[in-house]
Amino acid sequence: MESKIYGYIRVSTKEQNEDRQLIALREFPVLVNNIYMDKLSGKDFNRPQYRKLLRKIRPGDIVVIKSIDRLGRNYEEILLQWRIITKEKQVDVVVLDMPLLDTRKSGNDLTGTFVADLVLQILSYVAQTERENIHQRQKEGIAAAKLRGVRFGRPRKPIPEEFWQLKVDWENKKITSREAAQQLSIAQDTFLRWVHGK
Repeated sequence: MESKIYGYIRVSTKEQNEDRQLIALREFPVLVNNIYMDKLSGKDFNRPQYRKLLRKIRPGDIVVIKSIDRLGRNYEEILLQWRIITKEKQVDVVVLDMPLLDTRKSGNDLTGTFVADLVLQILSYVAQTERENIHQRQKEGIAAAKLRGVRFGRPRKPIPEEFWQLKVDWENKKITSREAAQQLSIAQDTFLRWVHGK
């Protein structure tokens, strides 16, 4: 049976444009009918088109992707999907942005397979490390901004004048925190936070 060529495209959000990936796959060439596309986050693999593709492919087929990160968004996920496609499904993978990741060249060549697996591991590791670095830089940026007095989240509600008398009444046990909050039309938590100066 003749092997078939399939393409897979993932764009992270509904707004992102898939044209770049589509053009690259068409030039390979992959027939339009054989291109599967998911427009959603790669956080998990509940991607309907990707799952459909996995069900469709047969040993000897080829799956073409523009870049390795289309398979997943973290190191473990990319390696897992690579293993499922190449080992379990016995399908070749071609990564257009990375000619070394073309398992068609390796065939039964152990060295070729080893090189592709090694390159994949390194690339996945680098991608994961870069993501972790971005998150770390974001955390450091937020911490530095907080030190400078930048406030995040919704602006705090100004404390109304009536609060101070209600606070005194609450401290003297003339009123409950819930009743005080109701009179101020705020949440009980907010009243208690104001009481404790937070």
